[in-house]
Amino acid sequence: MKQIQILLSAILFSFTSLFANENIFFDSSAIELNTKTGIIYGTLLLPNNISNKVPVVILISGSGPTDRDGNNPVMKNNSLKQLAEALANNGIASVRYDKRGIGESVKAAKSESELRFEDYISDAIDWISFVKLNPKFSKVIIVGHSEGSLIGMNAAKYADGFVSISGAGSSADIILKEQLAPKGKVVQDLCYPIIDSLKAGVMIKDVNPMLNSLFRLSVQPYMISWFKHDPQMDIKQLKYPCLILQGDNDLQVSINDAKLLSAAGNESRLLIVERMNHVLKIIDKGDQPANIASYSNIDMPISAVLTDEIIKYIKN
Repeated sequence: MKQIQILLSAILFSFTSLFANENIFFDSSAIELNTKTGIIYGTLLLPNNISNKVPVVILISGSGPTDRDGNNPVMKNNSLKQLAEALANNGIASVRYDKRGIGESVKAAKSESELRFEDYISDAIDWISFVKLNPKFSKVIIVGHSEGSLIGMNAAKYADGFVSISGAGSSADIILKEQLAPKGKVVQDLCYPIIDSLKAGVMIKDVNPMLNSLFRLSVQPYMISWFKHDPQMDIKQLKYPCLILQGDNDLQVSINDAKLLSAAGNESRLLIVERMNHVLKIIDKGDQPANIASYSNIDMPISAVLTDEIIKYIKN
């Protein structure tokens, strides 16, 4: 594991004083991870008045421009922020961070042609190294949401536990084909050979201009590195039981994905959370407008079943 330089902000501020809420029992501090391409910014939540060592969770967010709180520039739901706060109120510390190129860590981005999926894994491993330097922590648990599940399971061999929330059960090339299948045979005939070539590690230089948004030359090296990872194989490297959580009202990831992960893992516990959607909120099944609206609702709480199961897993 490479040497890393960590800067921990000396200025702590209490959420208790900030919000005058007697039900909040933790402090928040800004943390920074220095990398060769720039600083990755995060947040540490630490339970108040701790006399013994506590577990610490590293929360890894999903794909695209999703930040440490579970938000993106157009949809804010605070799902991961709420999860971190629930853990802190139950005596569990957490680190959550904006992945390189996202949110406050935007300047740490590599160029598109240089970025690899392994960069995200390496960053997660470096955060594990960071928290292990803190004598306040008893063990390290990785909790990955959506694409953060795949990142997390590849870093979690250096941790003491792993929780997947809404994690894919198949490799990205298979998922991409499934997403393109409804577009019809013409799209399939154009795209599937390119996907197969990238899966084999071979770039395609002459891409139909209509497909540049998906298969432009500069993004192909990242896709090759991403396609190499099969979550059913990657989770097998973890030599301890994992926790696999999946909502049955998730519009983006299926129950079958969770079953594939659970079957591949080592004595993993699988829990299907009733009515939970992709952003961890509880929605009546079949109410798609409400489901979508929850992606932009910061006041709606996340599933209590989800948080209770994670707390039990960590404290066992």
